[in-house]
Amino acid sequence: MTEKVLVTGGAGYIGSHTVLELLEAGYSPVVMDNFHNAIRGRDSMPESLRRVQELTGHSVEFEEMDILDQAALQHLFKKHSFMAVIHFAGLKAVGESVQKPLDYYKVNLTGTIQLLEIMSTHGVKNLVFSSSATVYGNPQYLPLDEAHPTGGCTNPYGKSKFFIEEMIQDLCRADQAWNAVLLRYFNPTGAHTSGVIGEDPQGIPNNLMPYVSQVAIGRREALNVFGNDYDTEDGTGVRDYIHVVDLAKGHIAALKKLKEQCGCRIYNLGTGMGYSVLQMVQAMEKASGKKIPYKVVARREGDVAACYANPSLAREELGWTAALGLDRMCEDLWRWQKQNPSGFGTQA
Repeated sequence: MTEKVLVTGGAGYIGSHTVLELLEAGYSPVVMDNFHNAIRGRDSMPESLRRVQELTGHSVEFEEMDILDQAALQHLFKKHSFMAVIHFAGLKAVGESVQKPLDYYKVNLTGTIQLLEIMSTHGVKNLVFSSSATVYGNPQYLPLDEAHPTGGCTNPYGKSKFFIEEMIQDLCRADQAWNAVLLRYFNPTGAHTSGVIGEDPQGIPNNLMPYVSQVAIGRREALNVFGNDYDTEDGTGVRDYIHVVDLAKGHIAALKKLKEQCGCRIYNLGTGMGYSVLQMVQAMEKASGKKIPYKVVARREGDVAACYANPSLAREELGWTAALGLDRMCEDLWRWQKQNPSGFGTQA
């Protein structure tokens, strides 16, 4: 009997790549998603998951529902016997969170509290949580390790992730039966090497690399670089970019860790390398063979100058390490963009 894993928000960018890795690793994923970050394909299935099925030859069970819909969640847990939950569902745009803090707290906090309550009721006490390096706030030192202070977050998105981390840690302390792995992502980019699935932001991309690739393909005129007066080598923001396939594999490693009755564990998922905005533009120009015009605009509220990981704890305890470098991230991203100029709306 294959082990069932509930994947909340599993039709989105990281979720869909993780569902693919779950299938490849022999798990049986059940995905719930409300299409906030996904396109509807044929048969009311998210297009991302329809393509995952094609790539793997395995079927994916999908339920269209919202993380805030308590009755639907209850029904889902009555219907299935889950080994664990991988929790992606939530709002995720840093800039938007500054404008709409209550939306972020409602969806991210209330949604997670309801999920944890229902998991407890049904005795499903194994969780992998999609957290973020934003919990570190302005770095006091670099590279960031898991012991770096958290909570000095510069935006409501980061604060929501921090509060959820605290809640899960409290829950694990209160009930020894709980096991949780909190994964602090750095900056996911790239796409599955097939070019069949990738990141397809709805509306204007909030993250650098999908915007850069849309400029390269001609969907957008120029890239806005938010500030070139940071205390970095070229004045632009430095981030730790990680290939989404490496990130997805980190979730498989986390599921294995849960089986050790690990209590609550926290890991950075990053490469340990920091690249600036302009370095990423150059890398994408190299991968695509296209010139990427950009203009410098004002800094974006809530952004930090530099942020990159010390990923050694994940290597030591999860046996996980990022294997795919910058060139591969850009090549795979460009293949996805070129094959799907309109994202998942592109007709095969």
